[in-house]
This record gives sequence, structure tokens and C-alpha cells, in this order.
Amino acid sequence: MNNNGFFSSGEDDDSGNTWFRGMERLNSNLYLQNCYIIQENERLRKKAQLLNLENQALLSELKQKISIASQKPNSNSIPDLNNSSSSTMMNSPTNNSKS
Repeated sequence: MNNNGFFSSGEDDDSGNTWFRGMERLNSNLYLQNCYIIQENERLRKKAQLLNLENQALLSELKQKISIASQKPNSNSIPDLNNSSSSTMMNSPTNNSKS
């Protein structure tokens, strides 16, 4: 490479081409890493959506149990939240899948 930053003919040409090939290889590796990160991000985003849906379902179930328990005559006692089936939790996709 000559003083103005452009390649000139001669032995500097080989070292410049080697540097350029090295940069291309580095760029390709970084591109692949970026693709893997994007894939992982998408996977985690979908998992977060499923967890959010499960959380909303569980919160709704909890609110129903508390509402039912507060309508009973003896509302001073702590409601038994384990009283009804926990089918929401057992059938959720996050509990049946392996991460």
C-alpha cells in the first residue's frame, strides 16, 4: 500500500490482499454470529410470549379463586388456592417442552 492508502504494484500488494481476505473472513464470521444471535433472539421471544400467556392464564385463575373464596360466608380465612385442578399449569406448552 502506498502513502495515500491505495494499493500499488509490488510486494505490498500481497500483504494488502492477505489483509483484505482476512477482513472478508472476519466479516463472514461476524455475519454468521449475527444470524445465530437473531435466531436465538426469535426463539427466546416466542418462549417469552408463551410464558406471558401462561402467566396471564394463571393470574386469571388466581383471581377467580380469590373471588370465589371472598364470596363465601367465612371470608376471613385464607383461601385454599390448591383446591381446584391446576390443568392450566399441567397442560402448558412450557412445561411439556424442553428448552
